[in-house]
Amino acid sequence: MFSRIFRLLLLGASLGLALSIAGTVLPAQAQESAGMALGDSCTACHGIDGQSQGSIPSIGGVDRTTLLNALVAFKAGKGDATIMNRIARGYTDAELAALADYFSSVKSK
Repeated sequence: MFSRIFRLLLLGASLGLALSIAGTVLPAQAQESAGMALGDSCTACHGIDGQSQGSIPSIGGVDRTTLLNALVAFKAGKGDATIMNRIARGYTDAELAALADYFSSVKSK
């Protein structure tokens, strides 16, 4: 429990730093941390590391382009979704890219 809280605090700090550097290209490690921190909010539905245990699609290990295209479509109000169209509107394009980077890098189980 403590290590998870520490990890979340560390990721939150990394995300804050990454997002404060608006308009610049972030180092790969900062981009990965930002995606991981943003991805924590996805786990409630898509499971830890994007590995769903239910009827919600697993997104961990899915091709980056596929994920990014789906997220961008959801943000534009397209795609077949019940809630993702509303959720995706809350993210910037850079955040959607960071999410796609992170979840595509996760090894599917």
